[in-house]
Amino acid sequence: MTAVKFGVQNPGVPVQAARVPPRRQLHNIALVGFMGVGKSTVGHLLAELMQFDLIDTDKVIEQRTGRRIAEIFATDGEPAFRALEADLVKEMETLRRTVVSTGGGLVVAPANMESLKAHALVACLWASPEVIFERVRHQSHRPLLQAPDPLAKIREMLGARAPAYKQSDVMVGVDFRAPLETARHIANSFRRAVAERG
Repeated sequence: MTAVKFGVQNPGVPVQAARVPPRRQLHNIALVGFMGVGKSTVGHLLAELMQFDLIDTDKVIEQRTGRRIAEIFATDGEPAFRALEADLVKEMETLRRTVVSTGGGLVVAPANMESLKAHALVACLWASPEVIFERVRHQSHRPLLQAPDPLAKIREMLGARAPAYKQSDVMVGVDFRAPLETARHIANSFRRAVAERG
């Protein structure tokens, strides 16, 4: 794939994207990235553009458990939530023509990224810590940001997750991009990747 992706440390600097190996099957599109980068919004727009179904992993887990994500974290702990994510990711390998919007920490587990890449083009939405903070600062349902200094926590977590996010097929800096522009960029990247497979 020859699509340009945007550098993680400086989202405005284009760097050459790695090619998607020809053996990969691309039936779906998976959106990954930190909380607050716009995965849900872009996912809806992308599903409309591609005429795909849409799945939000956090919403599926909430529906199945009958509990909010914050409640699962509070009562069962993060490892229990990550186990629910991992089970759901494996189920999704049989999906076709679907946009999958993932939770912010889902691809930190290498097995989850590997599972997504078995059937989907993985696109990461990247935003600066400051932009993320402005977007999520008034949201009380973010359990991982219940810290004395949320911006510092975002910087810490983003730095820790960056290596996982960099494994995506496409990275798009969203600090200065409208959601529709981001969705169109990812749709075009998917179409090009599929076309290269004949």
